[in-house]
Amino acid sequence: MTERLYYTDPALIEFDAVVDACDTQDGRIIATLDRTAFYPTSGGQPFDTGILGAASVIDVVDLPDGRIGHVLDRALQAGSSVRGTVNWPRRFDHMQQHTGQHILSAAFDRLFKGRTVGFHLGAAVSTLDLDKVLSAESIGKAEAEANRIVWENREVAIRFASEEEAVSIPLRKEPTRSGRLRLIEVAGFDTSACGGTHVARAGEVGIVAVKSWEKFRGGMRLEFVCGGRALAEYGVVRDAVAGCIRLISVGPRELPAAIERAQGENKDLRRLIRDVQERLAVFEAAAMVDRGRKVGSVTLVLEIAAGVDQAGLKTMAGAAASRGGVVAGLISATEPVLVVLARSPDVPVDASAILKTLLGQAGGKGGGKPELAQGGGMTGRPAEIRAALQTIIERVLQPSP
Repeated sequence: MTERLYYTDPALIEFDAVVDACDTQDGRIIATLDRTAFYPTSGGQPFDTGILGAASVIDVVDLPDGRIGHVLDRALQAGSSVRGTVNWPRRFDHMQQHTGQHILSAAFDRLFKGRTVGFHLGAAVSTLDLDKVLSAESIGKAEAEANRIVWENREVAIRFASEEEAVSIPLRKEPTRSGRLRLIEVAGFDTSACGGTHVARAGEVGIVAVKSWEKFRGGMRLEFVCGGRALAEYGVVRDAVAGCIRLISVGPRELPAAIERAQGENKDLRRLIRDVQERLAVFEAAAMVDRGRKVGSVTLVLEIAAGVDQAGLKTMAGAAASRGGVVAGLISATEPVLVVLARSPDVPVDASAILKTLLGQAGGKGGGKPELAQGGGMTGRPAEIRAALQTIIERVLQPSP
């Protein structure tokens, strides 16, 4: 059994220990010590990293026999004495997030009887799962209550209780393990059984900020950040808002309405552009038909259209085919190549079959109907695709005798 130094002193980052054993398991070097300050992944909180003797600690795990395994980048000598140093910035970040979670969970429980049923401390944000759905207003009240406790800088104490003693203690939730319990107590606000690392006073959490929430398994899942993470998140939001303000020239409070207004104007402009493009397509299609070449009684239109997307190609090809006696194939000027095929109702060819043959030569995907087909992702230059398409269509229009 490894003595867990972080149980009584979460701020301890340097310690001396003896290497009990160092073995290779599943390709990983794992050392066990008589005592350690390194926290193993458990209870939703990730492991510590740091230095152990001459080795780097890259993972820490709870072993089935009650010992703690330190996954190392190199082996240590069994029986040797080593000094361990925990990565303090990572440890303190985890302490801020985990203590903030206790306080936020207690706020939801006290104000709205919203019980925490899940917690995960992630690399960038943490999640909290509640057993009920709450309004945005209620979430805001719980967030404010949590920060009130943080700013009052209440003591966060560690104490231990037997299973019998724990029965008389008003724990926020039933403990998941039996035997002697380690309790984390935020003075006058929350008492919970927990094996994680926590700050000594609530003020060290800095701030608790709920980022987002969504319905999840009959309740809610919230994303939140505390302390240093909250400051970093504020910096991201500040820079994003400042950038938007420079572009739109409004104050922060007017920004949502200004963006909504700009989106509406952009939608109107897109509609106007599409309308103009459709009108121009009719004239462009007429010019393309005039430039087309006769193959028997059919006018074959094959053009590489620059600056036109797939929707524009489809509009122009359709407009050309509406003239009668036309097979139109429009090719994008960009790569990978897009192709749209259209034929007039009086021309008895299958556009989808022609496209299928082309795709067999040039790759890509697509499909359609006898009168209209389209495909994309073709390899080769637009001029090469045009030449291949011309050969296929001419072979269809003038079959060998």
